[in-house]
Amino acid sequence: MIKAYKYRIHPTKTQMEFLNKSFGCVRYIYNWALNLRIEYYNQNKTSLSTYDIIKNLTVIKKDEDKLWLQEPVNECLQQSIRNMDSAYTHFFKHKMGFPNFKSKNRSKAACKFINGVGVDFDNKRIKIPKCGLIKFVCDRRFEGKIGTLTITRSTTGRYYASFVVTTTEAEPSPSPVDPKTTVGIDVGIKNFAILSDGTVFENMKYLENNEKRLKVLQYRLSKKQKGSKRREEAKHKLAVQYERITNLRTNYIHQVTAQIIAKNQSIVIEDLNIAGMLKNHCLAKSISSVSWGEFFRQLTYKSKFKGCNLIKIGRFEPSSRMCSCGHINHELTLSDRVWTCEVCGLTHDRDLLAANNIKLFGLKNTPVVDGDEDVEMPTVVGSMKRQYIL
Repeated sequence: MIKAYKYRIHPTKTQMEFLNKSFGCVRYIYNWALNLRIEYYNQNKTSLSTYDIIKNLTVIKKDEDKLWLQEPVNECLQQSIRNMDSAYTHFFKHKMGFPNFKSKNRSKAACKFINGVGVDFDNKRIKIPKCGLIKFVCDRRFEGKIGTLTITRSTTGRYYASFVVTTTEAEPSPSPVDPKTTVGIDVGIKNFAILSDGTVFENMKYLENNEKRLKVLQYRLSKKQKGSKRREEAKHKLAVQYERITNLRTNYIHQVTAQIIAKNQSIVIEDLNIAGMLKNHCLAKSISSVSWGEFFRQLTYKSKFKGCNLIKIGRFEPSSRMCSCGHINHELTLSDRVWTCEVCGLTHDRDLLAANNIKLFGLKNTPVVDGDEDVEMPTVVGSMKRQYIL
């Protein structure tokens, strides 16, 4: 099983200087390779391969004015070219944004190591080529073969080491889907997540609660002279506040997903188009603050590690509009949190109804284990395609 482990590291001043030089060289090579590929395409109308770019890298490292490129590990520079190639390919294949040139003033940076890396959990040291042994916070251990090691520097100046490891653990096989141990999840803005069993996770609104402090720090930053030391201090304080909000939000999502995975064997969610929803300027800020994408990402990999079933339904299913009798309320608006069915007269909580319908939609075309509970589904016209993920 392939897993990732992230640790906080504490390099010395000498090691920090080496890492910062490596970050700068990686950024320079990324911009150089991107510019080389763009110019080659404009002249020849064909794409320059990654292999040819790496061969040119060997040439420019021998230039007298580029000898400083020999200081970092060579594979870090090669990985930077491969990262550029990946971003360049995604632009054409997946319609992603065209890769941008990286600014020299960016405080966030990263470089990747492959060969010659190691970790000593007993002495709490990480071995990096040309850098030596670096202290790290050993909060958990792993066993397996190390694939890559990525050293990152956050906007607040903290350093982290991320390992991609092929562990000795076998990936657990998911159990058959049982309606009794299946839960549907509806995400929202008023409440973070609503489960079909009635559990409600509150939206903690970390960004909104700290917005007043952010405005103060942003105002102070705007008044500082560019290039001054006080501006850098103000910028650092603002970055610390943003990092604190991000850590609080991520920690809360970890707690929610861990609780959901521990109590349920099968989970049903909607395949939401979050990028498209962010184009709504009225809701974009609230959607970004609640971080649905991170929530779904954690559910995906945690369900895989724990052997849970993750079922996705179409994004256009009428989950919050369909009554248990099968009637669909087409007049329902976003502000209507409670509504009454005009056919059967039942009164529904919008979010709880959506969670229950998401569960039913997911179980409708999913093979389930034999049991006493029957899965009944009202007839829905124009139901969308469902995706079943194990």
